[in-house]
Amino acid sequence: MSGARVAAIRERLAALAPLELDVEDESHRHVGHVGARDGRGHFRVRIVSAAFDGLAPLARHRAVYAALGDMMQT
Repeated sequence: MSGARVAAIRERLAALAPLELDVEDESHRHVGHVGARDGRGHFRVRIVSAAFDGLAPLARHRAVYAALGDMMQT
C-alpha cells in the first residue's frame, strides 16, 4: 500500500510542477503512534518548485497541503 500512497502523493504534487521531488515513507518510525493506527502512513516530502518563488514558508506548506487535498485530512 505504501507504494500506492507514494505514487498518489507524487501524482497530486505534479500540479506544483516540481523541479525536484522526494517522497519518503517514514511509517516505520511511527509504528504504535495513535496517528498511525489507520495504516495510511507517515511521509516526508521534499519539493522544489518555481511555484514557491516569493512565498513565505507557511504559504509553501499551504500550497502543498492544498495539492494533496483529502490526503491531508488524517
